[in-house]
Amino acid sequence: MRLLARTLAAAAAGAGAGLAFEPYSWVYLLPASIAVLTGLCVGRRLRSGFWLGSVFGTAFMLVLLPWLQVIAVYAWVPLALLEGLFYGLAGLVVSAVAGPAVRLRLWPVWAACAWPLLEALRSTVPFGGFPWGRLGFAMDDTPVAPALAYVGAAGVTFLVALVGTTVAWAVLQLRRTPVRAVVAVVAAIAVACVAALVPWQATRPTDRRVAVAAVQGNVPGAGLDAFAERRLVLDNHVEATRRLADRVADGTSPRPDFVVWPENSSDIDPYTDPAARSDIGTAAIAMGVPLLMGAVVGDRANDGWFNRIIVWSAQGTPGAYYDKTHPVPFGEYIPLRAFLAPRIPALQQIPNDMVRGTRSGVLQVGPARVGALTCFEVAYDGLLRDLLDGGAEVIVTPTNNATYTGTGQVEQQFAMSRARAVETGRYVVVASTNGISGIVAPDGDVVARAPERRQAVLESSIALITRQTPATVLGPWPERALSAAAVLSLLVGVSVGYRRGGRSGRPPEHQLRAGTGSRS
Repeated sequence: MRLLARTLAAAAAGAGAGLAFEPYSWVYLLPASIAVLTGLCVGRRLRSGFWLGSVFGTAFMLVLLPWLQVIAVYAWVPLALLEGLFYGLAGLVVSAVAGPAVRLRLWPVWAACAWPLLEALRSTVPFGGFPWGRLGFAMDDTPVAPALAYVGAAGVTFLVALVGTTVAWAVLQLRRTPVRAVVAVVAAIAVACVAALVPWQATRPTDRRVAVAAVQGNVPGAGLDAFAERRLVLDNHVEATRRLADRVADGTSPRPDFVVWPENSSDIDPYTDPAARSDIGTAAIAMGVPLLMGAVVGDRANDGWFNRIIVWSAQGTPGAYYDKTHPVPFGEYIPLRAFLAPRIPALQQIPNDMVRGTRSGVLQVGPARVGALTCFEVAYDGLLRDLLDGGAEVIVTPTNNATYTGTGQVEQQFAMSRARAVETGRYVVVASTNGISGIVAPDGDVVARAPERRQAVLESSIALITRQTPATVLGPWPERALSAAAVLSLLVGVSVGYRRGGRSGRPPEHQLRAGTGSRS
């Protein structure tokens, strides 16, 4: 197949991978897309494998991230190109372990290990990484999802990739050993889905239970103007909470043990603005229980600002808080500001940088030890592990997706929250300004969900859980082990291929004549 045809096929496979995620959710395209990319890279030289993987990744990101056009096209396309390069690693590993000069034993396993490695790199660099589009985040409604509790997101990525690489191997072997090829595919699928036969039982009858209310106040604007009326956004959340307090008072709703508001539910600093402080405090007093809410805090003009989650007591006073530790590059701060800001006028919308928090978001909120992750922090493994190490009994994700209303971003982020519920064996409470708000059980089922673009209050009883899942006990080690296997197999494949084929990557002439060059 000529390079152009292979390139087009890789792009089509990458687009298929993007369609596997929300809002399309054609999830079974994912292993098929990986199979196509793997098949295209088998027998190819290293540079060809890297090229095809990068094309795949760029198409994948273009389909996954069109919601970035809300910011600008020049935010969408360059990010897709940058992130696409990481997927060149998947093609590179396939070309190393199943290239023109070498075929390592069990090469589909080593090829599958490349996917946790590239996702680990994407989650780290540049500017703190961008984990959007991890394969494990697409598996919520599949038989593979229960494996999240056993091997975590990185392990599930490996399982999905293994199905794809095994299918590619089977297609290549079909004429020679059809029975063996079919058995291998069935075995790979069985391994990926085996956890569905013994799903992790996170909740028990003896678990303490509490009642929680998540408030979605709604916002008046849309896109970049969603918070043009900051006062009205705060008023909406106060109003929805007071209505809940009225229902509690007249007996139509049970009193929750704590209430959750979204990120940016007050875009007005409640420490310095008396009216904001009074209104929030009055809402907490009316409920008679602690209120966990998100606010923008600090002097933007001089010293930067904080994206803060604050616990307000039932007496209406602010107390413990969590400052977001992983700000969004180009959203909450500008990397290389001195160089980029004068050259890109749109960056003037962020005149000052958010200040990073320095501690994890474990907060005592009434009877519950809450682990808070602000918005897209839910995508980062390390932040999640910090909460569990701190004894979090429930995960709360205050979020503000108002800028991306009507796009796939809100569904994609909610899918991550569902995956995290299974992985941690915890309830996850998502409070959004205008959607998606929801309460997710430890098995990934959505207990309650608010309609988008409407004011709503979700009420539910949840279990407070302290037990660890196998995935949280293992922590980062599955990702580290799989990544190490990918690096080692890449080095071995390149080394063996170099010795057998020289710098050209082709097998020596005597091997070509003997027909053994591609079967080693």
